Amino acid sequence: MNSSSTDTSRRRFLKNAIITVSATAIGPSLIFPALADPITQIDLDAYKPIFFSGDEWTFLLAAVDKLIPADEHGPGALETNVPIFIDRQMQGRFGQAKDWYMQPPFAPNAAPEFGYQSPLTPAQTYRLGIKATNLYCQQQWNKPFAKLAAAQQVTVLTNLQKGIIKFDDVSASQFFAFLLQNTKEGYFADPIHGGNKHMASWKMIGFPGARASYKKWVTQPNVEYPLGPVSIEGERG
Repeated sequence: MNSSSTDTSRRRFLKNAIITVSATAIGPSLIFPALADPITQIDLDAYKPIFFSGDEWTFLLAAVDKLIPADEHGPGALETNVPIFIDRQMQGRFGQAKDWYMQPPFAPNAAPEFGYQSPLTPAQTYRLGIKATNLYCQQQWNKPFAKLAAAQQVTVLTNLQKGIIKFDDVSASQFFAFLLQNTKEGYFADPIHGGNKHMASWKMIGFPGARASYKKWVTQPNVEYPLGPVSIEGERG
């Protein structure tokens, strides 16, 4: 693939990602007790996961790095602390499905408008999905996911997404769907939630963040916004 094609693909992916990210990822509704201490300045290497085990954390680091890698256009998922965002979400309302209807019967083949169809919470899906993926990789290549070559990791993630890989205890495609959704959210959410360190993704796409006034720019269409972003906590980019 030539560089022009790669650049276009990355821009298309990031544009689609910011459009499809849940609005709750940018607003304050994701805040929960685990975020009592400021985490916007934490170095990923120094962070201690509160949900994921060591092997699970190693998988997560490798997986999100393949979903949003760093390149000449901007930082990737690791540089923006996306794994921290996902780890924190597993302890919150999303990870524990606190606001979801979780009663049977479940119809895995139901249309999307019928809602989530599984007895597993997102946190349980991650735990079982990571374990099953590592076992699959071990059986295929005698290595866990994180130790595979980059091309092999991409193939595994692609096959999870397409449902080519099947697991007994968890839906492989649902596991991948959560992983991709949360990676996008962690990349573009306000830094108060643990990801998007120093608003790096906002700077890359020109998103102003939580600035309160745009009155003078309303009448200036197609003019690039000249001010950097502001986070909920008041950090300025």
